[in-house]
Amino acid sequence: MTTATVPTPAAGASRATPDSSPEAAFRGALSAVYLAQAGVDAAGFETALTALLSPAERALPVPAAEDRRAWGPQGSADPVAIRDVLQRAAAERATAWPVPLATATARLHDDGDREGWESIVFERQRRLARAAIAAAHHADDETGAVWLADVLDGVWLICEQSSWCWPAHDDAFRERGSVLPTVTAPYLDLGAGEAVALLSWVDHLLGARLEARYPGIRSRIRHEARVRVFDPFTRRRDWHWLGLDGDVHNWNPWIHGNVLLAALRLLDEPADAGERAHIVALAIEGIDRYVSVLPPDGAIDEGYAYWWNGACRALETLDLLHHATGGVLDASGIPALRETVAFPHRMHLGGDWYLNLADGQARVPAAQPWHVLHRAARRAGDTDAAAHAASHRIAGTPAATEHEGFGRLLRGITDPVWVDAAQTSSPFPQDVWLPSTEVMLARERGGTSRGLTVAVKGGHNGEHHNHNDVGSFVVASDGVPVIVDAGRPTYTLQTFGPDRYDIWTMQSGWHNVPVIGGLEQNPGAAFAASDVEVALGDDVAALTLELSGAYPGAASWHRAVRLERPARRVVVEDSWQSSLVERARNVVVERAGESKRRDETPGADGNAPALAHATADPEAPTQVRMLLAGDVRREQGSAVVVTPLDGATPVRISWPDGVTASLVVRELDDPMLTSVWGARLTRLDLDVTARDSVTVTVELDLTNPEDAR
Repeated sequence: MTTATVPTPAAGASRATPDSSPEAAFRGALSAVYLAQAGVDAAGFETALTALLSPAERALPVPAAEDRRAWGPQGSADPVAIRDVLQRAAAERATAWPVPLATATARLHDDGDREGWESIVFERQRRLARAAIAAAHHADDETGAVWLADVLDGVWLICEQSSWCWPAHDDAFRERGSVLPTVTAPYLDLGAGEAVALLSWVDHLLGARLEARYPGIRSRIRHEARVRVFDPFTRRRDWHWLGLDGDVHNWNPWIHGNVLLAALRLLDEPADAGERAHIVALAIEGIDRYVSVLPPDGAIDEGYAYWWNGACRALETLDLLHHATGGVLDASGIPALRETVAFPHRMHLGGDWYLNLADGQARVPAAQPWHVLHRAARRAGDTDAAAHAASHRIAGTPAATEHEGFGRLLRGITDPVWVDAAQTSSPFPQDVWLPSTEVMLARERGGTSRGLTVAVKGGHNGEHHNHNDVGSFVVASDGVPVIVDAGRPTYTLQTFGPDRYDIWTMQSGWHNVPVIGGLEQNPGAAFAASDVEVALGDDVAALTLELSGAYPGAASWHRAVRLERPARRVVVEDSWQSSLVERARNVVVERAGESKRRDETPGADGNAPALAHATADPEAPTQVRMLLAGDVRREQGSAVVVTPLDGATPVRISWPDGVTASLVVRELDDPMLTSVWGARLTRLDLDVTARDSVTVTVELDLTNPEDAR
């Protein structure tokens, strides 16, 4: 058995590692490895990079269209993926290119909608990716010129786009009061990084052919890259995503990786060599900040869904550097990077279901860049992570798609080991404990998703993409969540503004935690779990924690969640001091006279603190709440039976006699939620106002499972 007590960081404790001042160069775990491998000190690193970096035409690990061993009907690029992309490209050839309108940009400031603009831009970028694959595939036949013309149009449209920045990120309104982007002050965000990366990959794949047919187009690409990306990157060193204050999130490796990629490919003139090395060195320094705060267990507080655009982006970029330096710079031995390779399979519940924290979804699209994880696992020697990736390599399906991004498509379909990989089974570890995020996951037995799985989190309410969920738990049957975390709805301007916690999915009242005398949890790192202890054994896996720190005014609320394997059940035990409810009600009454104030200055990731969501009713009950997915049926006595989604084994949730229970149905209309849960979720509210403890038991309902299904 393993038992551990996890200290809770002091509120506001900095996560910065050595010297995070804007004036000083940052040197962390990545720099230490790279300097040793380059055989130089910090002062000589840029000069060493100038010599280490391969010429631009060989810097990217994908063959150009001229390499007919890879491209064309007889090429080695995954034929299934090529055929899949070509079908979509042919179907849209006669249609007009999508055009993002100014009104779609301005709409963000009318009703908060960001999807209208983003969906058009994303589809235009995917269309360019499809046309580029078609041009490479047909380069030797009569249709090649037609596809090359399509590529030219797509490239030109992106170059003509007023801003590459996604409107929700632009500072034009905040700084200048403009609802439209300011073309003379380009903002370098995720969108600008994705745009320059797309153009860089197109230039690498087809640049020589494009320039031969349409002289001048490559210089236009390079001009736009310089004005919109390289100059802002080097001129401004106060971008929030640099992580100068130690608060480093997924924007950091995502943007730095795309900037580094663009510098490797587009700064290709002899006169650019010094600038190329300088930008690559700055990007390495930036990613070093991310790597240096990546916890030793490799966990991501933003959750599994954000791993793909956080830690995974870092792994991709470092793999790119490994290739661009001929293998000299190799970060694969850094422990935190090796551990984060395991994070996806550690969060796996079963099928396409994952433990979702923060803004993640429990059921994410299956078309992830699994080849990236597979390569990283191969490099790290992690056979379980490689097996989890290969469990998604289904024979007869594309090795990658353009929906993951053009660079990821190119890497996936030209990686012969991934293309030829045989499908395997996911490892399903029996127990997972991630001390950095205070997350435990335990299943009845390792190697299978069958039976019950429970996950519990401690942590705090200042995590990236935070939801107020300290002490929440998830229970899955046969890998399908039954007691669930709803996840996030569609992003809008509100999502990362001062009214974030007016969104119901962000509130603790819609997570599997108590509501104490009407009082919910507050956002912010100060609102945290304490006295966290984990015990992992053959028969029992348990997490115990104190939740009162997440509630202003609470005296004590102790929660213990355990999986009892021989009994095949999950037990949740809550106990609290008798004075707790009265103190909580006093807080509610005090807040009833306050205005609904909020700090109008969001943090680095946009999460603004807010007042607790408390009602003004001094008689408000104390409740233990659970959010349920599937068909919920009340039983006689103190129990409900839930028939889960996907035909999983039903579960019975029971509680002591004398506790009043009610069911609250939440109808869903947001596509981000309905795509996961269907039309509704149901909340089970147990009124425990008159008590000082309660025990809830979750068991498989095996009375007649075939009928129940």
